[in-house]
Amino acid sequence: MVKHSHRRNRRRLMAEINVVPYIDVMLVLLVIFMVTAPLITSGVKVNLPQEKAGAITGPTEDAVVVIVDSARGYRIDVGKDKDLLVSERELYERIRIVLDYKPDTPILVKADNSVDYGTVVRAMVIAQAAGAPEVGLVTVPPGRREP
Repeated sequence: MVKHSHRRNRRRLMAEINVVPYIDVMLVLLVIFMVTAPLITSGVKVNLPQEKAGAITGPTEDAVVVIVDSARGYRIDVGKDKDLLVSERELYERIRIVLDYKPDTPILVKADNSVDYGTVVRAMVIAQAAGAPEVGLVTVPPGRREP
């Protein structure tokens, strides 16, 4: 009986978990989240509808309409200026002037179907940087052609 108890005392089971590899994994994940977090927060604020989008009866007379044409040029319809070709800087300045005068002016972006998404988003970013609280997109219902 003495031999049996002696064997039991000599080899003891270790019931601890080595947490060093888990800490390494956690630190790698922390670095990944720290790098990607600023990328997630940047973007264009768009107020999306909660249900079916209602039709706009037409741009109101006081709305600023930014047109992105098929040549990726920016045109602006504001006041007496209709289809005025402008640079990005001029687009920013004109929207800012209108919003300084009347902050509730709706800003609508109307883009040609062939224009890439990035150019449309750029127009929205310019409008938002000029102070527009919301920017709307003008679309044509399916099956209907624009005049």
